[in-house]
Amino acid sequence: MPDLDLTEATVAALAEIRARRPLIHQITNYVVMNDTANVTLHIGASPVMAHALGEVEEMVRYAGALVLNIGTLEPAWVEAMVAAGRQANASGVPVVLDPVGVGATRLRTDAVEEILGAVRVDVVRGNAAELSSMAGLAAAIRGVDSVTADDPAGAARAVAGRTGGAAVVSGAVDHVADATRTASISNGHPLMGAITGSGCMATAVVASFRAVVDDSFVAAATAMIAFGIAGEIAARQSAGPGTFRQNLMDAVYLLDADAIRSRARAELGAVAA
Repeated sequence: MPDLDLTEATVAALAEIRARRPLIHQITNYVVMNDTANVTLHIGASPVMAHALGEVEEMVRYAGALVLNIGTLEPAWVEAMVAAGRQANASGVPVVLDPVGVGATRLRTDAVEEILGAVRVDVVRGNAAELSSMAGLAAAIRGVDSVTADDPAGAARAVAGRTGGAAVVSGAVDHVADATRTASISNGHPLMGAITGSGCMATAVVASFRAVVDDSFVAAATAMIAFGIAGEIAARQSAGPGTFRQNLMDAVYLLDADAIRSRARAELGAVAA
């Protein structure tokens, strides 16, 4: 395993985001649009929420990364996602996919298959049931919530193998994988699962990191470290989910190198040959 210090990589990537302020084009869902825009802004990037078919191809050319989030699907949005994704590929813009609720309904499953069939995806981030569904592994999903998944780390490896990029399974421990490497990240707090949209926010953070980090695996792992640490800091100051949501935005905005260096908990591994 080549020397890779994920803690220092997180510090460097965060500084690069704040220096460059990359534009993050997000085709996302109505439930989380405000939160994902704000978390993108607070991490140091610049959000644009554009989903109209008439403008997505033009808009994505200016972006540092593109988010495709299927949380509140309509057929026109799928068409726009595919168009934006194809243009992103042509323009060298990385694509981050959040397959919200894939496996729960035929529409969601078909939409993910259509996107993956037409677009080269750099990072997939979802919960254990979502990525297990994509990988053909045992899982149960209710609505957009993961109920059971037998092997989240295996799901991350399988989806990464399918896309040729990186994959993230979020949970009490986040699992990140690409073709040769794995990481397990223990940062975060249970309150992150008590608010709507924390996973979608994590995807926006992943896209912000991927916009400045060429290596999809490193971008995904460092983003999850950063967002998890922000969740821990926010939880210390929160009475419950309502105050946590507000404090999470402040913690993302105030996140710094000292907090990352003192709190990062990540372990690297390798995919067995």
